[in-house]
Amino acid sequence: MSEKNRARKGTARERLAVEREKQKSAERRRRVLIVGASVVCVLGLAAVIGVVAANAGKDDGSKDAGPLVVPSGAQGKDGLAIPVGKESAKSTLTVWEDFRCPACKAFETAYRPAIHELTDAGKLKAEYHLATIIDGNLGGTGSRNAANAAACAQDLGKFPAYHDVLYDSQPAETDDGYADNGRLIELAAKVDGLDTPAFRTCVEKGTHNSWVDKSAAAFRKGGFSGTPTVLLNGKNIYQDRTMTPAKLKQLVKQADKG
Repeated sequence: MSEKNRARKGTARERLAVEREKQKSAERRRRVLIVGASVVCVLGLAAVIGVVAANAGKDDGSKDAGPLVVPSGAQGKDGLAIPVGKESAKSTLTVWEDFRCPACKAFETAYRPAIHELTDAGKLKAEYHLATIIDGNLGGTGSRNAANAAACAQDLGKFPAYHDVLYDSQPAETDDGYADNGRLIELAAKVDGLDTPAFRTCVEKGTHNSWVDKSAAAFRKGGFSGTPTVLLNGKNIYQDRTMTPAKLKQLVKQADKG
């Protein structure tokens, strides 16, 4: 092979290497943009990974779910809503969610600071309804077990903090990690005063499993498109493509002024 041919091949290899590096850089930028979009989380982007059609799976629950035990302080029709915030708040945020749902975690990541700020200020009351559609679509019991554990935390007045821990520690959607009650008890250690004999017994016995199943059935009958479903004063704001945490705070403050 002549020196000229070697030079040509060397140059070609260099060009190919440069082009591959450009492609890798473009892919890295694309991934960063996707992650950034998830954090911004404009609510109207219902196509975000993890939104599952409500009717795709029929998570009817286990036949041995046990007697119906409503969590302490649960409100609304059939006691299916776990309230957070003051009763006197003029605005109500209704959230239907599944602890295995990645889109629910994306919503929580983006909107949690605003929701905490508004509930702490007495301007917003949040009502959480727990669904189990990932169990129905992918199999397993992680959605129901996590919801039961959250209801157990509600019995001890620790729902808000444990709710946040469950999303912060959420396993991959296809990983039924929350089916392991030991894992759910382990996470309770992250909430001051929650890891108690009463909590452990409640989790291990599935005390609120029937209540979770009833909540899941209410979600299916509600005609919702998927989780999360987020309603502000009865209006589905998850379908609003202009919704942001700042706009949510503005709407609540406007309602608070009357």
